Amino acid sequence: MSLNQSTPNEKKLYTTLGPLRSDQLGMILPHEHVFVDLRTPDQPGYAQADVGEVLALMVPQIEAIKALGVTALIECSTGGVGRRADFDLAVSKVTNFPIVVPTGIYREPWIPSWVRDAADAELETWMLDELQREIEATGFQAGWIKLSAGDDGITPLEARILRAAARVSAATGALIGSHTIRSRVVMDQLDIIEREGGRCDRFLSIHTQAEPDWALHRAIAARGAWIEYDNVGAVPVAETADLILRALDAGLTDQLLISHDRGWFDPALPRGGSPKPYTVLNLELLPLLAQRGVDQATLKGLTHTNPFAAFARP
Repeated sequence: MSLNQSTPNEKKLYTTLGPLRSDQLGMILPHEHVFVDLRTPDQPGYAQADVGEVLALMVPQIEAIKALGVTALIECSTGGVGRRADFDLAVSKVTNFPIVVPTGIYREPWIPSWVRDAADAELETWMLDELQREIEATGFQAGWIKLSAGDDGITPLEARILRAAARVSAATGALIGSHTIRSRVVMDQLDIIEREGGRCDRFLSIHTQAEPDWALHRAIAARGAWIEYDNVGAVPVAETADLILRALDAGLTDQLLISHDRGWFDPALPRGGSPKPYTVLNLELLPLLAQRGVDQATLKGLTHTNPFAAFARP
């Protein structure tokens, strides 16, 4: 098969540089950020920055992981926390590096006012348009759906967004990933998704490592969902390795994603602040896992096969 041929319904990763097949990609970082604004959308200067400053800060970070063999990055900034698809595209074009950008909305109190006023059909149409046509005026399609839910439970507005996302996911095959710190809330999210006709295997529990009850990690995976340990570099690398080894020993190899949750340009700070590199996984964690007996086929599955399988869609 030539590089320009594909079969009908073949899954692809939808990126800033267009849809890509698995044979066009290698290692993928499944949870990172290029640009984030954690102020609420009603704050002055929210999500505003000079594109030149964004490029100056973030291009070296991308070039560093390209040199280590990383071939794509999943941007996890969504609506409500400063998603700037145009900045993702600018960084992508300068580095010739594909970035996968989500549609979707974060949790309260970061939910933009227009979402509160939108009818359910409007939310669905907006997500569908971004997945099937383009994000804003960037010319590229969203690759997945990013949401969130409160630590104490899903609010009515968060549930409404999730229901819309579940219907859109069922129609498109797009992954829903949710920043949800408590796994009991994840289980509630999975119940909602199933009631709306969605599939648990198209759901990603982001920040699973934050749940102290490891039995719930296994319970989420038992329902078919992906789990993600995305604190590489935020805690001692040996601690993350221990958690990964526990998951591998429990047979969760094919449902596990690992990443940093690092970056990023912060418009609330002068010149975007100081970035945290996306290189710890390659330089420290993978060598440590290899030293502790994880074979190269398994490491490739965790860093190549699993991210593509999770985020690719027809």
